[in-house]
Amino acid sequence: MFKNVLVTGGAGFIGSNFLLYMVPRYPRTKFVNLDQLTYAADITRLEEIEDYPNYSFMRGDIRNQETVNQIIQEGVEAVINFAAHSHVDRSIAAPRDFIDTNISGCFHLLEAARTCKIRRFLQVSTDEVYGSLGEQGYFSEDSPLAPNNPYAASKAAADCLVRSYCKTYGFPGLVTRCTNNYGPRQHREKFIPTVIFKALRDESVPIYGDGRQIRDWIYVEDHCRALEQVLLAGKPGSIYNIGTNEEKTNLELAGSILNILGKSPALLHFVKDRPGHDRRYALAAGSIREELGWRPCYALELALTLTVNWYVSYFKSV
Repeated sequence: MFKNVLVTGGAGFIGSNFLLYMVPRYPRTKFVNLDQLTYAADITRLEEIEDYPNYSFMRGDIRNQETVNQIIQEGVEAVINFAAHSHVDRSIAAPRDFIDTNISGCFHLLEAARTCKIRRFLQVSTDEVYGSLGEQGYFSEDSPLAPNNPYAASKAAADCLVRSYCKTYGFPGLVTRCTNNYGPRQHREKFIPTVIFKALRDESVPIYGDGRQIRDWIYVEDHCRALEQVLLAGKPGSIYNIGTNEEKTNLELAGSILNILGKSPALLHFVKDRPGHDRRYALAAGSIREELGWRPCYALELALTLTVNWYVSYFKSV
């Protein structure tokens, strides 16, 4: 394991879950969390590790090259980049922030990491870079990139930057592309927390279009374990798809949540579909399974109940 690891965006949903998983597991590794603390971040997510001697937090913006340089020059050996604007609807309404953070911010990290000759750079990306699938088939790591919204395009551009640094400079970069995450500590604007929040208040639950968009769902802890494997044993220059083959339509998933909560499906309310709404995402994740031996531990049926129960308790406390 590395002595010093920089985690950007560690107060976000996946980043905070990753730190909560990794910091206690690797007490001899120092984890530095760099986060701007935008609306989607919440530093209280990390209260249970804030006093650990191998964890520290620094408020800062990856769009600031000086800040990034200063941190990485202090002995950082590995960088894991979670920092990104990620809500598709917001990217459609105001794409500039997505371009600045997701592309320019990644570039600043790459430049500092290249200059300081770090040992590993992990870019945490998304299956949305591949665009939309039909009802059959799966995206592989070799599938062409075809993003259909500004968020996905910004992530695809960052992935291409990492690839270019690997090919041009022999840079030790890796990219992971994961399916839809769910679990504790996700921002309320995301699909599953929205359904839970609305249903608990017996409010209408909005469903885009006909609700038959298909997503593959992964419990966030399974994603964190996959990232751990890639960080420690991934082959530099490689891309790793991370998926579970737990496919559900948005309508099916919302219905399952209502059933867990004991709420009527009559709460579901169809609304106008958003522009460029991809129909289906699904990944072939053979590389990470065969090369690194990763397997998901949580089935959707179980972990969705765990997730709903967590949010029920959380929403009662706020």
